[in-house]
Amino acid sequence: MNGAESLVRTLLASSVDVCFANPGTSEMHFVAALDRVPGMRCVLGLFEGVVTGAADGYARMAGRPASTLLHLGPGLTNGMANLHNARKARSPIVNIVGEHASDHLQYESPLRSDVPGAAALASDWWRVGGDGRSIARDAADAVTAARSQDGQIATLILPADTAWSPGGEPMGAAEPPALARASAEAMRRAVQALRSGRRCAVLVTGRALEEAGLPVVARLAGAGIRVMASQSNRRVARGRGRLVVPRVPFAVDQGVAALAGLDVLILVGSHPPAAFFGYPGKPRMLTPAGCEIQALVEPGGDALHALAWLADELGLPGAAPVPVAAAPGLPADGPLDADTVMQTMAALLPEGAILCDESVSSGRSLFRFTDGAAPHDYLQITGGAIGSGLPMATGASVACPDRKVVCFEGDGSGMYTLQALWTQARERLDVVTLILANRSYRILQGELKGVGIDQPGEQAHRMLDLVGPELDWVALARGQGVEAVAVDTVSGLADAFRGACARRGPFLIEARIP
Repeated sequence: MNGAESLVRTLLASSVDVCFANPGTSEMHFVAALDRVPGMRCVLGLFEGVVTGAADGYARMAGRPASTLLHLGPGLTNGMANLHNARKARSPIVNIVGEHASDHLQYESPLRSDVPGAAALASDWWRVGGDGRSIARDAADAVTAARSQDGQIATLILPADTAWSPGGEPMGAAEPPALARASAEAMRRAVQALRSGRRCAVLVTGRALEEAGLPVVARLAGAGIRVMASQSNRRVARGRGRLVVPRVPFAVDQGVAALAGLDVLILVGSHPPAAFFGYPGKPRMLTPAGCEIQALVEPGGDALHALAWLADELGLPGAAPVPVAAAPGLPADGPLDADTVMQTMAALLPEGAILCDESVSSGRSLFRFTDGAAPHDYLQITGGAIGSGLPMATGASVACPDRKVVCFEGDGSGMYTLQALWTQARERLDVVTLILANRSYRILQGELKGVGIDQPGEQAHRMLDLVGPELDWVALARGQGVEAVAVDTVSGLADAFRGACARRGPFLIEARIP
């Protein structure tokens, strides 16, 4: 048994049994070990951003890490954007990154690079693997790190000679440390604030918004305590019968208005609500001046324990009724716009679906249409690095093969990682992709106005539109083995979406809107 085989056996013993991969020469011994050791599902991505984004989607739905296999520094950096998104989501991922043989690093060969430096940019934990005898311990430590603090990015750098050298005995990863809990002093301050009569709100994220956490949040909301969700969240349980937790809006002015008048904001696993960007003449923080910000439990801590303890300290009932949102209906037939696309999808969304949202600007009102949709899980871009939607849907489908995955994707952002469609076709994944084809980087058109540029010139317009030539998403999808249709009316979309949800396998719908 060589080091690569010892590593694979350790991953399997640690319940890491999916590997999203884009390997190269330095990883060939690891690739061969995947053949010799049964039990690892290997999923090929044609670009590293697909690999890392799929690992993110998998982790969000499986609740445990997959591994990636990336080729040297360029492979790791190609996948960096979606590792950034995954890190912001606190998704657990174990990256295996190949490196040159140790005695080859003295030479300035074409692919030599600073792999540890690249790993440090997007990892909470990283290590250069030791020799073949110790790589099992390194791999076990990587898995433990990925599972720690409610999810981390762990990167293990695998020198080629470590992979081919004699390996040591495989082992299972140790259990991660218990999540940090709220302190008695932090709890005392939060209870005092909520009883003081001051205008307070509780800001939650992470597990608090998942199915197990919403009943705890409902205890607070049912007692009249204002609860809000962070703007970006790893996973949200949504739909009929589930508590609607309003998010902090993306746009600065809307965010400021949503939090206006607050005296105290209590953070439960969330960061203080800063604006997405700094704009001329606009505030950096969305909370009003003088608002006291209290951290009940830090990001990565035990939010569910903190919320339940808080509700107990306040003497709130153990269960609270949840208002039932009205089920969305189909809009009247006619040409599509962003709202009618969302309303149609919401009305026809299958129960138990996983909705992966990278609609960017066009989908900012999505929640008001899906509050009363069939129960579903909602996954969103969390770090602002576009190109996450298609890969995230791919990984979510690998994690939950019996659930329909719907990817709600902007045409501009979809082009970053459209290779994910090929992986969906190869793996026969049950994903319906709905492309909002407005033929522009619509979000950036809004950002021009946000920074005070009201009359952009021809060059600026050309940087932000997707015409001349227009993208043909039907051809792009079919070229990667995915059936596709284009629609431009409500009835056409409804028929296409019903048909796609009634069958299994990947399907793409290009919704053409002005």
